[in-house]
Amino acid sequence: MASIELAKILLDALDDERKAEASYAAVIDKFGPVRPFSNIIEAEQRHASALERQLRRLGLTVPPNPWTGKVSAPATLKEACESAVEGEIENIALYDRLIPMIDDPAARQVMENLQAASRERHLPAFKRCLEREQDRGRV
Repeated sequence: MASIELAKILLDALDDERKAEASYAAVIDKFGPVRPFSNIIEAEQRHASALERQLRRLGLTVPPNPWTGKVSAPATLKEACESAVEGEIENIALYDRLIPMIDDPAARQVMENLQAASRERHLPAFKRCLEREQDRGRV
């Protein structure tokens, strides 16, 4: 059975991934299947699934998603990109806090992989999105 601490760590990470997914879904609902939201939402779904698998592996119950339909999109795509940049930075910082507390090798590896995806792929994609939207504002 998993420790209470590991369960809380996994649940905190799962909540953050689900919040990102709901945020990106709201943007897609408002602005259509714009990139990078349309492809990163699929990554967020995979991230949540990976954390759910860890919870099940440890004999823990996967809670329902509290974020579905509860997040509103920003007024503009530029603001959505800004918000996504902030969200990915916060996600990376969350993993910076959580990963050192994990003794379970499998859970630690999953969390390191998720953090790397946010740092190396999601954050740069949303920064490019923001630059693109800022350039559109100057035209």
